[in-house]
Amino acid sequence: LMNAAVAQDVEPAQITQHCDSVSLCFSKGLGAPAGAVLAGRKEFVAEAWRVRKLLGGGMRQTGVLAAAAHLGLEHAEATLRRDHDNARRFAEGIQELNSPLCSVNLSAVETNIVMVSIRGGWPSPAELCEHLRAVSKEELAETGQAVSVLLFPWSAHTVRAVWHRDISARDTELAKNKLEFVARKCQE
Repeated sequence: LMNAAVAQDVEPAQITQHCDSVSLCFSKGLGAPAGAVLAGRKEFVAEAWRVRKLLGGGMRQTGVLAAAAHLGLEHAEATLRRDHDNARRFAEGIQELNSPLCSVNLSAVETNIVMVSIRGGWPSPAELCEHLRAVSKEELAETGQAVSVLLFPWSAHTVRAVWHRDISARDTELAKNKLEFVARKCQE
């Protein structure tokens, strides 16, 4: 919700105005260690509260988590905009590679998520992700850096990259360089 609101430059209420209920996780994108909020009709929230208690959910002394959530909400726009900018830079870097191995649809990069299309049969998305995660002696010798990039094999021809508050512009640059290195090695 918050990523969509920032990307569209609207208030979250505008997106949710026709929803019966809304759940917002404070740890995804907003940087709180845990926590979420549920909003909806009084009866719906009461039933959710009852079921949560029935299943053993509940916490004591949640003020620390509430403070982290509050801080995350206060800085959400700047933090999420930075995440979106980093994701965009990564996607543009892939496009600039002009690699036969991978590509990105730049018009589809609207938030902090980049879907990378993998062409050809090798490497598979899972194999590409493994190469990006691993650090080889050859990489260390050639680049002087040990960089491990965690992407997710999303489908038979796609990997997914997601940015969050702990990934800096420098980290994004390192990830682009790592992908370039891996793509080159896969073509050799």
